[in-house]
Parts: sequence; C-alpha cells; structure tokens
Amino acid sequence: MQKSRYNEQMQQLVVEYQKAGQPWPATTRDMAAWMVRTGKWQPSRELAIEQCADDLARAMREEFITDRQGRRVRAKHAARREVNGEQQTFWADLRTAPREHMEIAFSQRRQQIVSDCAQLKRDVDCYNENFNEGTAIQMVFDFTMDLEELEAAYA
Repeated sequence: MQKSRYNEQMQQLVVEYQKAGQPWPATTRDMAAWMVRTGKWQPSRELAIEQCADDLARAMREEFITDRQGRRVRAKHAARREVNGEQQTFWADLRTAPREHMEIAFSQRRQQIVSDCAQLKRDVDCYNENFNEGTAIQMVFDFTMDLEELEAAYA
C-alpha cells in the first residue's frame, strides 16, 4: 500500500474515532486501541514488515555512544540513495561508515532540520495571523546561542 494512501486512511480513522465520541484530545495509543478493538485496523504482512522496519529505524536513531572526547553521539546514521531508480535508506555505524555515507547522512539530516523549521514558521505565522487573539508568538531560528549553551552543558 502506498504510504500516502495509508496515511489518508489513518487520518480518516482519526475522524471516525472523534465522531464515535471517544475522548479528545487523545493519545495515539488510545486511538490505536480503539481502532484495533473495533476492527477498523488490522495489520497485514506488508504492514507488519513496514512497522518492524520503522521500529528498527527508531531504535537505531536512539543508539548513542560516548566518543573519546566524552561527547554523547548518535552511533547509527541513515542516508537515502537511489538504487535502480528507487529511493532506499541505508544505515551505517559512525565508527565504520565510509565518509561518503556520512556526508550524505549529515547533509540530509541538516535538510530535515531546515524543513522542520520552515514548517514551524508556516504554522506559527498561520496561528498568529488567523487564530491568535493575543500577542503574536515569536520564533527565533538562529540557533547559535542554543548550541553554545548545550555544548557548555556537555563540557
């Protein structure tokens, strides 16, 4: 099943959850329990493999090591590459990965951060311009001081 189609089905299930009078706001765990209990969601083999892959990716993202300088760093890094016309994500360990893999992984992570900031800016602007009845919420996207404070805390 295509990911976007699946996401649309999941979004529709959230609407059904709300229409069924279930508690809202709600946790994803509560919504999932209701969907499974009511038979509205049942995992297929393909979905089970996808879920396992997602769980593996999450676990690898959360694996940290301490380097010789005492910094806590992520051990595993993902890099998307095209293989035979298909986008695939390859994982490697920081300690053994080829430089090319790490350059791609770091560049892609930076782009994800930029994209997250752009989306946050759109969300804040939308809220401030359309729904905020008080003082506009301000966002600062210069992270220099934040990084300095975090580095000082780890020193």
